[in-house]
Amino acid sequence: MDYLYLDAVSWQYSQAIYHAAAYLGREVLILLRPSTPYVCIGYHQDAQQEIDLDFAAANGIPIFRREVGGGAVYLDGDQLFFQLIVRKDNPAVPAKITEFYQKFLQPVIDTYHQFGVNAEYKPVNDIIVNGRKISGTGAAQIEDMMILVGNFLQDFNFEMMSKVIRVPDEKFRDKVFKTMSENLTTFLRETGSIPSNDDLAADLLPHYEALFGKMEAKKLDAELVQKAEEILVEMNTPAWLLANDRRRPDSSQVKIAEGVFVMQKMVKTPGGLIRITAVNKEGILQDVHISGDFFFFPAASLELLEQALDGVSVDSLSVNTVVEEFYRQHKVESPGVTPQDFAQLLTA
Repeated sequence: MDYLYLDAVSWQYSQAIYHAAAYLGREVLILLRPSTPYVCIGYHQDAQQEIDLDFAAANGIPIFRREVGGGAVYLDGDQLFFQLIVRKDNPAVPAKITEFYQKFLQPVIDTYHQFGVNAEYKPVNDIIVNGRKISGTGAAQIEDMMILVGNFLQDFNFEMMSKVIRVPDEKFRDKVFKTMSENLTTFLRETGSIPSNDDLAADLLPHYEALFGKMEAKKLDAELVQKAEEILVEMNTPAWLLANDRRRPDSSQVKIAEGVFVMQKMVKTPGGLIRITAVNKEGILQDVHISGDFFFFPAASLELLEQALDGVSVDSLSVNTVVEEFYRQHKVESPGVTPQDFAQLLTA
């Protein structure tokens, strides 16, 4: 397996490089940080629902939608990213996504320990210190490759994060800021200092080598750069950013009449927030759209689930039967999210 320690790169490359490695089928551990701030949203999220796009534009904050689930996050140079790309059939890779998280987050936890932070694993994919989260992590599958991404939170701009997300009012925003401050922590808060990126990288590497064997240090090569540029042509665009907002252009054309109404409901599950928008026409589901900060494997099958729910009766038994069968047929894994959660949203 290769090892790339890049330190500061452009914000675009901080996302595009690991996507490129996955599409090229290259096993690699990457460590880097963005040279300028940006906001990154999860694969299943709706940018216009989650982000204050006007505030971001006015403050020159780019927004990027990754091919990894989870929630929106403000990213900057005070965070060192770790990005592990490995073949799904690698003997070291567990079959279950929950085991994947636990195994491959352990090197990160061990590195925190080396720098005086008493970090521990909390299922499904959290690293915490005294009950507070100290690393944002996520996983995805791209073709035959498994991806684990996350960060060492050296410091964090709570104020900017609270400003860039979309909220109904300023009172709610204040609550978000307070809650984040109470439930997230950083190296600086825990130890009073920030370790250098060089030192973090040097300590993390042998912990991963204990799992995969000796890694070969490489520089960013032409193949990765070319693939990253190709990916950015598609992904660093409004069309990609708003791809999970695909129902919105048609919503104004929906005629509301007797027996026809639009539903938008959400629920917070152990696996994250789920938001569903759908039309209920005479007790039959139409135009179902699912978004949120949860994880869903394989990610591309979420749209197929939306299609499978089209035409289903709006009752718990019918919806639950369809979703359970979909999970079985498509071998879906959604840590912390169950078929019953979808039924609750669509029939409550």
